[in-house]
Amino acid sequence: MSMASVFSRLERLLPRVSRPIQYVGGELGTVAKDWDSVAVRWALMYPDTYEVGLPNQGVQILYEILNEMPDVLAERTYAVRPDLEVLLREEGIPQFTLENHRPVGAFDLLGVSFATELCYTNLLTALDLAGIPVTSADRDERHPIVVAGGHGAFNPEPIADFIDAAVLGDGEEAVRDITGIVRDWKAEGRPGGRDGVLLRLARTERVYVPRFYDVEYAPDGRIRRVLPNRAGVPSRIGKYTTTELDRWPHPKRPIVPVAETVHERYAVEIFRGCTRGCRFCQAGMITRPVRERSIASIGAMVARGLEFSGFCEVGLMSLSSADHSEIDAICSGLGDRYAESNVSLSLPSTRVDAFNITLAEGLARNGRRTGLTFAPEGGSERIRRVINKMVSEEDLIRTVVAAYSSGWRSVKLYFMCGLPTETDEDVLQIARLAHEVIRAGRVAVGSKDIRATVSIGGFIPKPHTPFQWAPACPPEVIDHRIRLLKQAINANKSLGRAIGIRYSDGESSVVEGLLARGDRRVGAVIRAVWEAGGRFDGWSEHFSFARWQQAAQVELKPFGIDVEWYTTRERAEDEVLPWDHLDPGLDREWLWQEWDNALAENERDDCRWAGCADCGVCPSQGVDIEIGPTGGRLLPS
Repeated sequence: MSMASVFSRLERLLPRVSRPIQYVGGELGTVAKDWDSVAVRWALMYPDTYEVGLPNQGVQILYEILNEMPDVLAERTYAVRPDLEVLLREEGIPQFTLENHRPVGAFDLLGVSFATELCYTNLLTALDLAGIPVTSADRDERHPIVVAGGHGAFNPEPIADFIDAAVLGDGEEAVRDITGIVRDWKAEGRPGGRDGVLLRLARTERVYVPRFYDVEYAPDGRIRRVLPNRAGVPSRIGKYTTTELDRWPHPKRPIVPVAETVHERYAVEIFRGCTRGCRFCQAGMITRPVRERSIASIGAMVARGLEFSGFCEVGLMSLSSADHSEIDAICSGLGDRYAESNVSLSLPSTRVDAFNITLAEGLARNGRRTGLTFAPEGGSERIRRVINKMVSEEDLIRTVVAAYSSGWRSVKLYFMCGLPTETDEDVLQIARLAHEVIRAGRVAVGSKDIRATVSIGGFIPKPHTPFQWAPACPPEVIDHRIRLLKQAINANKSLGRAIGIRYSDGESSVVEGLLARGDRRVGAVIRAVWEAGGRFDGWSEHFSFARWQQAAQVELKPFGIDVEWYTTRERAEDEVLPWDHLDPGLDREWLWQEWDNALAENERDDCRWAGCADCGVCPSQGVDIEIGPTGGRLLPS
């Protein structure tokens, strides 16, 4: 495929689409390299719109690491909106990158980062627009190698027919290894064709190539076994774990958007991984162990990133940022450093039991307060024991009082509905908690001028967690409990008017559950939905539950299974799960023991402070927890 820019043809179409600026490129922080001066060329995709995809931290990090390599270039592409898709098809213009508007099909590799399974149909649109066969079996050495990554790649079986490879875990070293393999293969004259380079990737034991594995099914629809079909291909595939984060201070030059995006801030990842052990949390399980960035490295990254970008907000990112061993010193140090500026600090998600007055003062030193979100997850003490969210009602009240007393007038409380063993009463306890939050807040500030937003998400059992065996809650039950909750919150008009409610209905959770724990047979459902017009399924205005229902009924019927078989069915301990051959380092027996602990309502302590929990990650990965404190301080600029 030609590598020539398509911009001259694209430009004529832009006045006819919404938000045309998102397709122009030219942002501060981007890199445009000469095509002929490099050996390996990557197109990096976040499979959603520009405004959602550009802030993605993972893509920005990999983009910078690849472009720092002298003989490699990386450019970005995002999902085009339906209005532009129609015009691209009419004019025969392919999926393009933003840096130089080159056809995606001309690159050596297409790396796709999945944060959610609901973006799968967007991948098929991009492949088809790029002129890349949607099915991997139909590609040859002329086509890019399609590599999936991100949390959504820890069970890539539903998209196994559409990708060439998947990488589990951290991407910093993975993209370097993959680049080296492709570089050598090309320099040697592409021996063995496409299978030749895919075999080299598979034999690293950390890149999963689905075509080299056969899945056998039992008569009842369950998986009997998954076996390699090529010599030298490993039976299990491990994950990449990046250690010593101070050696990877990326992004150094964050990309500054030219169009409005969902987050406009300089984001610095202050640590990676989580060992709190919340049993529902896939991210916490698959990113173990905890690896902290030092306070000195964080300070240097913030100073460099703000100077380059001009952003006015710093996001201190992690799965639970307030758990950093030096978070108070980080926030107070940054607060002092930027107290006379317009720079604000934010913790995108904060544990209820880790927030305090010192932290609040550091976040609001210059009077600028970003949003605060706390996640109790469960409404009752009982359900929080089930999910191992060791947060008490006293913790929650103390925390929100600290926030209100420090000048915040609104907080967001995140809960889940449909958790294992949940009852109506567990959900109704959310209303009581919300009322208590408003009462305590009004007393603390001496005013009724405070608010809380209760946000409810439907629980979805995820692979590689203790709840991977759990039945999902039927959507009608979730919807029923949401109605009860709304009634309970509004039953007290004085308190209820200060509480906003946001929730997702049970239907989208059903589809996400199907995709999260699906096997290769679900791929036919994804393709049928896409062919019927499915796009942007993570957006409520585009999502069609009826479309997914119809496709699943047709495509799954020959196998004698249905959507409920994947979603509301409880798995037995000995059942072979679609992802069992993909190893995040967690011991399967330990996960099952945690499932038993959930049913018995037994809590487990954080292994950072209470000793090893024998989850298996550290010995299997050859790594260890990396935490401070270092005793360092952040000096004024």
